[in-house]
Amino acid sequence: MIIGVPEEIKQGENRVAMTPAGVEELTKSGHSVLVQRGAGAGSGIADEEYAAAGAALADDGRSVYERADMVVKVKEPEPHEAQWLRPGQILFTYLHLAAVPELTRTLMERRVTAIGYETVQTDDGALPLLTPMSEVAGRMAVQIGAQLLEKTRGGRGVLLGGVPGVPPADVVIIGAGNVGAGAARITLGMGANVTLIDINIDRLRYLQETLHGNLITVMSNRFNIERAVKYADLLIGAVLVPGARAPRLVTEDMVKQMKPGSVIVDVAIDQGGCIETADRVTTHDQPTYVKHGVIHYAVSNMPGAVPRTSTMALTNATLPYVLKLANYGFEAAVRADRALARGVNCFAGRVTQPGVAEAHGLEYTPLQELL
Repeated sequence: MIIGVPEEIKQGENRVAMTPAGVEELTKSGHSVLVQRGAGAGSGIADEEYAAAGAALADDGRSVYERADMVVKVKEPEPHEAQWLRPGQILFTYLHLAAVPELTRTLMERRVTAIGYETVQTDDGALPLLTPMSEVAGRMAVQIGAQLLEKTRGGRGVLLGGVPGVPPADVVIIGAGNVGAGAARITLGMGANVTLIDINIDRLRYLQETLHGNLITVMSNRFNIERAVKYADLLIGAVLVPGARAPRLVTEDMVKQMKPGSVIVDVAIDQGGCIETADRVTTHDQPTYVKHGVIHYAVSNMPGAVPRTSTMALTNATLPYVLKLANYGFEAAVRADRALARGVNCFAGRVTQPGVAEAHGLEYTPLQELL
């Protein structure tokens, strides 16, 4: 199989979908890897490193798409890239299709086999390809929130951990998955007061027992969310429904009650956002805007700001699945691996992921019916 690795062109995206170590594993297994020149530059990986690992180098992205049997990316293709995809070609990347109806329809029309990293799910509910970037985003949310709270950045002028004689900041995290747990761990380590909200009491019980510091766990309902949001200095949205659009749990009226200069970081923005006033996607170049006196950060590719860490972490997780698809072919691979099968969002012109179909009012077809 020919595996193509194009340069990421989303604004502010410096990650790349494959490291030289990954290229070496694929070429040793008898496959060809085609890497666009400059694809690894943002992550500090030179073209010469890819060539030494056995990759061929392509001068432009279109050449990669036209020659590859499987295109491996980090983020969803931009509109002009999507036009280069062809029927039966495998696209393996973060898709987040519930938030992008136009791309969903393009993938259907072009009959692309589209597999989303974020919907590859094991029998126990784990999301192995989303986890590493969730871990990065959770840690980043705290770093970013702490900086935005500084007066020089427009914030309230609050130090997350406080100092002796002065109380620490109040951090509210909605969602106790990998993002939320990671954010809680960092903020607790900095000495902040943390309120962690989730609908899963067992998850809250586990985190209450394993995390240490000023932690309060609260069941998710409108009353509890409204009360917590009102006193938050930093609000982190970390809600995830695999494959589906994120529910809007924080309303505009709740945001209006927040303190002037407080900060919202909506990590769920790549799935549409879980905070009503996070109504636009921002970029690394212009990451924030102010609404109702509250600073909003809504960058949809947060890990792209730390690309070297993110690229290595992502490839560690994705490479076994890339190898499986390359070694066995699509149909044999998804028949043998139920987690990979759950990751298929579109196949043969149909939507095979229920959350995506529901988000756009499209017909859902189980993958098994199409194989």
